[in-house]
Amino acid sequence: MENTKNCNDSIILPNPITQVASMPYPLYLSLQGKYFVGYADELNFGRGKSAWAGLVNPYYSGVNLHVYVWTVTNIGESPIRAQIWFNSNPPGCPEISELVTPANTALCPLPKPRIRLLKASNVIGEPKGGVKAFVRRALPEVTIADKEVGKFIFPPGGSFIIFLSNPETPNELAQGRVAFGWWEEKIK
Repeated sequence: MENTKNCNDSIILPNPITQVASMPYPLYLSLQGKYFVGYADELNFGRGKSAWAGLVNPYYSGVNLHVYVWTVTNIGESPIRAQIWFNSNPPGCPEISELVTPANTALCPLPKPRIRLLKASNVIGEPKGGVKAFVRRALPEVTIADKEVGKFIFPPGGSFIIFLSNPETPNELAQGRVAFGWWEEKIK
């Protein structure tokens, strides 16, 4: 997404931004340009293959990744399994999802995330290394979600991966979407 906004027309926010007790922390972070949202669309899998999407913190990022919220939407006709992996190496050849934006679009220039939202469809195998932290199930045309409120923290080199498969109906095709909200905290 290209920024066509004229910075001369932007909203000027007070600086520094002061947090008050009644202000939700994600709003405080968004005002600072540290909160981002994004999703991976058209994740295709089934017939013995899987798909995944995840937030990957590059080694050179200089930030810690805090996962605030994630969602998995089953847009197929097969029940799907969503495995949540910490710091793993998922299979396949991923691509970067371009469907990422800062939550505060009033800033100019718009902040750019250092975290990468990667995705891969029709992969063979499971993630290597790391920890399979938990598993969820999504019925057809259902969205599952969880607010982690920043408690899942990943340093440079870490990752938060959602790995999708359909083991209950392995001969059917499946499709899903995965979305995330996160903030980035500069390492001091």
